[in-house]
Amino acid sequence: MALRIENLTVRRGERTVLAGLSLRAEAGEALLLTGPNGAGKTTLIRAVAGLLPLGEGTIALDEAVDPESGVGEQAHYVGHLNGLKPALTVAENARFWARYLGGKEEDVGTALAQFRLQELAPIPAAYLSAGQKRRLGLCRLLVARRLLWLMDEPAVSLDKASQALLAEAVNRHLASGGIVVAATHQPLGFEPAREHVLRPMETSAAVSDAPAP
Repeated sequence: MALRIENLTVRRGERTVLAGLSLRAEAGEALLLTGPNGAGKTTLIRAVAGLLPLGEGTIALDEAVDPESGVGEQAHYVGHLNGLKPALTVAENARFWARYLGGKEEDVGTALAQFRLQELAPIPAAYLSAGQKRRLGLCRLLVARRLLWLMDEPAVSLDKASQALLAEAVNRHLASGGIVVAATHQPLGFEPAREHVLRPMETSAAVSDAPAP
C-alpha cells in the first residue's frame, strides 16, 4: 500500500498555500514534513485527512483496504487539539475513541499502558497536565486499527520520555506495514523516515527530499 499525492493545489481563502505538489509515502515509511511556518505543513495534513477541499490534484491510497472509502476515513488524524472530553475519565475517553472509531475495547488497556496512563485511568481528563492530555489524545492511534496515521506536531507538550513512548508506538506501526505522515519542527525518532521540506508556495520544482536525521 502507498499514499499517493499528485499535482495537489490547496487554497485557503484567496491564498494558494500548495501548488503542483506531488508526493508518495510507501508502506512501512514515515514521511516527515518540515519547513518554515506558513509553508503548508498543516494544510497538507488536513487536506490528506479530508478536512480541506482540493483545488486541483488527487490524493489516494493505492491498494487501499477499503477502496470505497476516502483516504481520511481510512486514517487516524492527530491535530493540534487533543479532542478530549474533560468531564470523562482517562479510561472513558479512551473507550469513547475505541467505540467511535470501530475499535476493540480490549485494546484500551494496551493503549493506556503504551502511553503510561494506566494509573491515571480513573482520573477526569480535566485534571491532567498538558503532557498527559497529549498522551491520552495519542491513545486513539492504538484503540482502532488504521494503516495511515496523519500527525500534526505530535510531540507538542511531550517531554523526552513521552516522546520516546510515541516513537516506540509509531515504529511498531511502521514495522507492521503502516504509513505515517507527520508535520514537525523537531526530530521525532521515527524509523525508517524520509524528510520532505515544504517551502511557501511550493511547486514540484521546489522539492527537497532527504533521509530524515
